[in-house]
Amino acid sequence: MRIGLISDTHGNTAAIDQAVELAGEIDLWLHAGDMIHDAEYLDMVYDAKVINVAGNCDWGNRSVPDEEVVEAGGHRIFLTHGHIYGVKGSPYGMVQAAQENGADIAVFGHSHVAFREKVDGVLLINPGSLAYPRDGGGQSFMVLELTEGAEPEIYHYHLEDRVASGKAGKGKKREKWFGLF
Repeated sequence: MRIGLISDTHGNTAAIDQAVELAGEIDLWLHAGDMIHDAEYLDMVYDAKVINVAGNCDWGNRSVPDEEVVEAGGHRIFLTHGHIYGVKGSPYGMVQAAQENGADIAVFGHSHVAFREKVDGVLLINPGSLAYPRDGGGQSFMVLELTEGAEPEIYHYHLEDRVASGKAGKGKKREKWFGLF
């Protein structure tokens, strides 16, 4: 199963379009907050199912939860924006929340910095920001590949890696990360 991971899009639907094109075939998109309307756009314009949560910039909109738990590819994924768990300071609030929800993977945003690390049995993933990256690597998103019984594979994409042909799924994958770090 191929899961697209995006966060902190902040109204940049052009970047969402580029990410969808670069990602290729995706079974499910997880949007980790900061702009509910962007997740609605993704769901309306593209075929894959979209699951999203509210971020700190989505205040006042109670139609979308702060957290979701998703079962996929033999894994349990805890999805949240991360601001509630202090992800800018430490991963441990996120680890604890994932464990309390029985999740072995946690996907979050908020910091605008791409991140992946396995901590206390939980694979923590932040795909970075498609709008305002703060890690010096440019606008980014990730694709999580899950196969039951196998370690998760993570592909980190940057929008500047697009190729001239514009074919879906073509482009450079900056790095390939595996589930054990």
